[in-house]
Amino acid sequence: MELLAVVVDTETTGFTKPEVIEMAWVELAERTFERIDHIKCEKYKPEGPIELGAIATHHILPSDLALCPPYTQDELPASQYMIGHNVDFDWDVLGKPKVKRICTLAMSRAIWPELDSHKLTSMFYHIHGLNPLTRDVVRNAHSALHDVAMTCQIFNYITEKVGLTSFEEVWAFSERARIPTHMTFGKYKGSPIKDVDKGYVSWYRKQPDPDPYLLMAFTRAGK
Repeated sequence: MELLAVVVDTETTGFTKPEVIEMAWVELAERTFERIDHIKCEKYKPEGPIELGAIATHHILPSDLALCPPYTQDELPASQYMIGHNVDFDWDVLGKPKVKRICTLAMSRAIWPELDSHKLTSMFYHIHGLNPLTRDVVRNAHSALHDVAMTCQIFNYITEKVGLTSFEEVWAFSERARIPTHMTFGKYKGSPIKDVDKGYVSWYRKQPDPDPYLLMAFTRAGK
């Protein structure tokens, strides 16, 4: 049976107890990394309120969801791999399904460390150029459907550039890329891992939900 991967993006109620209110997804076949079908997109009615900051980002109003069903974890098709730009966020809010995660954000950071931004729209501009056509596509960002379409293109660009030909190769590359060489947040943002103070590392290790890849980076640096 051919291996399958699902490219997914979600929009949520916000960062405090996030619930899925929109999800888009499409399956890719390993043989060509091409879409098996068209991108699907559904909206869901949450139990809790939508944070104002979230509405300002995705522009989904509570009234848009009044007649929508609630999200259930069987909505996403079964697959061996999940692909996303900052895939851990989607994986977490979707109930942490048993899949191998492939992160186009981490791979972008590893391939183009010189860029000042690696967010989805930044990468789309980077690979397609600073022109009006690219801008017209990017203006639809933070719609789950358009974000999945952009993620697919970034995924295909990366696999061609690096020469990856199977999902397992892509996953292995993603896993290596997810171990950071520089801090991406906090007081040491932008600093090489080797330059982070050991006191900060000790504090971070005691946090309730530390990033396991950052912990691996600290260990590799002898922190």
